Amino acid sequence: MTDGHENAGFERLFGSDRLTFGAGFPLTGARESRPDVGREMTLAAHAEAVGFDALWARDVPLYWPRFGDAGQTFDPWTWLGHAAAHTDEVALGTASVVLPLRHPLHVAKSAASLDRLSDGRLVLGVATGDRDPEFPAFDVDIEDRGELFRESVAFLRTVWRERFPEVDSPWGSLSGDLDLVPKPTTGTVPLLPTGRARQSLEWLGEHGDGWLFYHLPESTLESYLADWRQVAGEKPYAMAVRTELADDPGAGPDPRHLGYRAGSEWFVDYFRGLEDLGVDHVLVSPTGDDPEADLARFAETVVEQV
Repeated sequence: MTDGHENAGFERLFGSDRLTFGAGFPLTGARESRPDVGREMTLAAHAEAVGFDALWARDVPLYWPRFGDAGQTFDPWTWLGHAAAHTDEVALGTASVVLPLRHPLHVAKSAASLDRLSDGRLVLGVATGDRDPEFPAFDVDIEDRGELFRESVAFLRTVWRERFPEVDSPWGSLSGDLDLVPKPTTGTVPLLPTGRARQSLEWLGEHGDGWLFYHLPESTLESYLADWRQVAGEKPYAMAVRTELADDPGAGPDPRHLGYRAGSEWFVDYFRGLEDLGVDHVLVSPTGDDPEADLARFAETVVEQV
């Protein structure tokens, strides 16, 4: 872990030696149309009650049908603020805020506000974006997203940590006569760069509070983790894995895009293996046709057994 960044959400995910589990909105599985808000919040409280450690929301500024995924549809700040009011201790994560498309002052204000209103439960996944048509819509050159990402991270850290800061950036300047309020519950909202974010691994290790990555074959994951530990020390590693739980507990793995369909017994062994490799948190997708039952079954047969 990193000194000064252990808000309640970060502690929930990374404050122990055990592998922790999170679930991603929409918990009902509705990815191309507006989810039922009441149902989603009921499921959020249920996921917390059965033992999930985090609830993650996507940042999808504009819907692109060709991509086929609108996230949870609603703005992540508003959505997670609503989720905070329906839960008590579960971490609230973004997976992930597209920094080049958002003014860092808006991100800083929204994130610090959500962090305060949730009693420090926010963990901020941040990314460069992967939906090409969004960039001209925001008048952002897609070739600049790597540099803008670095500039935004520096901007966020400065306005969170300093009172009446001085900042000179592509988005504008602060000359010491204005301050961002509220400040986060700790020195900064913890930032988890997602994927490579068009940065060197050394930069990610130095400037991130952890790393959020995608499912990888275990041999590849092992080398990624070794490289990460070399540049980042004990900073946490989190990953997203698609998980379709088969009815037969003994069913072997059937590969899916970025994950597997398998029985609970195989998943228990798989996640124990990830824990042994040094993975700290996994974002899973345990819901299907009966989300409430699916969350409980995954928690009972996989999470509790790992």
